[in-house]
Amino acid sequence: MGRCRPIARPAAARVGKARGRGLGSRGSSAMAAEKPVVAVTCTAPVNIAVIKYWGKRDEKLILPINSSLSVTLHQDQLKTTTTAAISRDFTEDRIWLNGREEDIGQPRLQACLKEIRRLACKRRSGSPEDPLPLSHSCKVHIASENNFPTAAGLASSAAGYACLAYTLARVYGVESDLSEVARRGSGSACRSLYGGFVEWQMGERADGKDSIARQVAPESHWPELRVLILVVSAGKKLTGSTVGMQTSVETSPLLRFRAEAVVPARMVEMARCVRERDFQAFGRLTMQDSNQFHATCLDTFPPISYLNDTSRRIIHLVHRFNALHGHTKAGWPARVGSVSLRFIRLRGPTSKPPVAYTFDAGPNAVIFTLDETVAEFVAAVRHSFPPESNGDKFLQGLPVEPALLSDELKAVLGVDPAPGGIKYIIATQVGPGPQVLDDPGARLLGPDGLPKPAA
Repeated sequence: MGRCRPIARPAAARVGKARGRGLGSRGSSAMAAEKPVVAVTCTAPVNIAVIKYWGKRDEKLILPINSSLSVTLHQDQLKTTTTAAISRDFTEDRIWLNGREEDIGQPRLQACLKEIRRLACKRRSGSPEDPLPLSHSCKVHIASENNFPTAAGLASSAAGYACLAYTLARVYGVESDLSEVARRGSGSACRSLYGGFVEWQMGERADGKDSIARQVAPESHWPELRVLILVVSAGKKLTGSTVGMQTSVETSPLLRFRAEAVVPARMVEMARCVRERDFQAFGRLTMQDSNQFHATCLDTFPPISYLNDTSRRIIHLVHRFNALHGHTKAGWPARVGSVSLRFIRLRGPTSKPPVAYTFDAGPNAVIFTLDETVAEFVAAVRHSFPPESNGDKFLQGLPVEPALLSDELKAVLGVDPAPGGIKYIIATQVGPGPQVLDDPGARLLGPDGLPKPAA
């Protein structure tokens, strides 16, 4: 095994604005003299696609059949934290996920690790002024944790692999664009390398070099945009995304039509909506694309259904909520029945939806709205899905002022409450890309390179 030397000049990989420093040259030199273990800790965000990615044209390189566009969520509420440590004393690569050791030989993990080491060797060999070459055979220990449910349709793999790629790049001193590295772990992970609004370009090359992520607008671009995650189930989904995509590509004619005839125009329109902060069009297109994505899942054979009864009740809640706000309230009868349906029918294409839903491959709803609408919609959710026993923890994340529902809105909602249908709500907003944590206390690995004991 080659000798592992400490990093002489770790790089800020070009994946957005890192707030915080990596190991500086002086700091790493001091570490070389004092500690055999070099460690870096980073965080990375969840992203939620508003134009969905579903289906690959190359399974090994994870190249998509269509482009996609996502919103990066704030790490104050949802993030993955990863510590990577290298040492000449490590005898093998190891990884711990959420406190449990996993198989480092998993193909996607290996694809990321091998690519980072290849880039590290390429950088060192091409930099004659760098006197400290880093051996690609130096072993690494990795620990990673999510602060949100894993494998429940909340883009945990995207945050996880983005954080893995970003942290490994830091510890190995890689400065390259990391889209390909993160993408090899989880396709949508390349979108979590940037904050704000991010496009993943499908590319055309067979080698995938042009299948990369780019930022459409930074997190500061639309400050009044808010996101509510309605957690219906924190359990693992029955059909994983990888298997689901592969089956859809093999059996769904609608998926091919969507990728070739629908998504290209939607990508252009969604980018315009973001640039112009046109929430009316943004919300409608977000819901339409979510609906079509799940239609392709049902068009798959055997069909895949990621939504459950509560998910569908949320969809109806959003449309009824929007039906009220799309028209004047004057003169509304107090009764429900045909009245609410009548106003839903009256909603035309020019009405403004104050709330929009999207669902990834899972039952949990992601709601987009503007700051002025959050309190009333949360009240509507509480009315329709009363918390059973965790009323004080039902709303998490950003504070939301309590609001009373009008009798008109209660009448329009017109559904029997479903206690416990929604476990909790996470209120958040658009956020930045990966960050480096300087605080040694944030490290998940101890000085020996093993996970710290649970507090």
